[in-house]
Amino acid sequence: MNDYIPQAFASDPDARGHFGKFGGRFVPETLMPALIELDAYYASVRFDPDFWAEVNYYFMEYVGRPSPLYKAQHISDEIGAEVYLKREDLNHTGAHKINNTIVQGLLAKRMGKTKVIAETGAGQHGVATATIAALMGLECEVFMGEKDVQRQELNVFRMKLLGAKVHAVTSGSRTLKDAMNDAIRHWVTHARDTFYIIGTAAGPHPYPLMVRDFQGVISYEAKAQLLEKTKSLPDYVIACIGGGSNALGMFAHFIEESSVQCIGIEAGGHGLESGKHGASLALGKPGILHGQLSYLLQHDEGQISEAHSISAGLDYPGIGPEHSYLMEGGKVVYDSVTDEEAIEAFVWLSRAEGIVPAFESAHAIAYLKKMPPEMIKGKKIIVSLSGRGDKDMIQAMELLKL
Repeated sequence: MNDYIPQAFASDPDARGHFGKFGGRFVPETLMPALIELDAYYASVRFDPDFWAEVNYYFMEYVGRPSPLYKAQHISDEIGAEVYLKREDLNHTGAHKINNTIVQGLLAKRMGKTKVIAETGAGQHGVATATIAALMGLECEVFMGEKDVQRQELNVFRMKLLGAKVHAVTSGSRTLKDAMNDAIRHWVTHARDTFYIIGTAAGPHPYPLMVRDFQGVISYEAKAQLLEKTKSLPDYVIACIGGGSNALGMFAHFIEESSVQCIGIEAGGHGLESGKHGASLALGKPGILHGQLSYLLQHDEGQISEAHSISAGLDYPGIGPEHSYLMEGGKVVYDSVTDEEAIEAFVWLSRAEGIVPAFESAHAIAYLKKMPPEMIKGKKIIVSLSGRGDKDMIQAMELLKL
């Protein structure tokens, strides 16, 4: 499992970066040369064993891969299914984000860039970017919404400790969408020496493809691990979705298996009927944001709506284009979990298994209780535990008052 190399899938985008009608490259002309350069360079190394040998060295020696596939026995007994947790929370920096930043950092170095920038919501991608910048000797600037800076102060301190400059974005909703806006604006004027490490499977081509390839190591390992443990594939694979990199990584090597149902969980916030949620696929419409065509939360006149989630990593008003393509093609089932349900699952997993999940991951855990018992009895289920809950402790203390 330490020899990961991406593979081509039926859902790969076309040469112009389109997943069906979704995706593409909708950016200012000043960014086109940088994207074309990146597209050509990534195409040259996508299946190159030498490049991936270097990646796999860092995956194993630095990140700590392969991450375990842990059978959650108490939860399994409670719901009557075999529940396995893919422990991305055990990665260095505490989440799946490091898988992506390691590879993009190596691309930046090989392409001769000296600076990296990133946007971040929950802060995990910012921390992971600052981490690889320190590792690889790159200057680093991170853009983070002011609201997220306040609720994720521990991660802000970690980024600064690692040497990154953190910009608190005060425009708009002061969350992830606005952080990405400012990161793109900065990149427009610094593209010559700066590599933009996008944190999710969204943005202009080739980012959605690249990030899915880099996070695909999650399902590559999980598939081999479950086959080794049980000699069979899972019946269900579940992952939470903000922009969608964790879910695509968890789905990639299962999605073409006809016996496996992949399920993506969006942020239901205060409930879909409340208008305060992050369920772009459930209630959004196709539109253009951050260089791509995909499902977006938007008003009737096309203005982007503000997303809401208790989780800073899920309150994004859009979704990666491949998810839009997979939904319209019926390849993946998408549902949502509310803030309240996620908090209940946060406590449930902590007390049942001694594992404190990130608020994002708690959305996927919560869905186990929403699935009809007769549907999952005796079935094998893998849940992506995309991150650990350290970053959410201050917020959890205020909410739970234990």
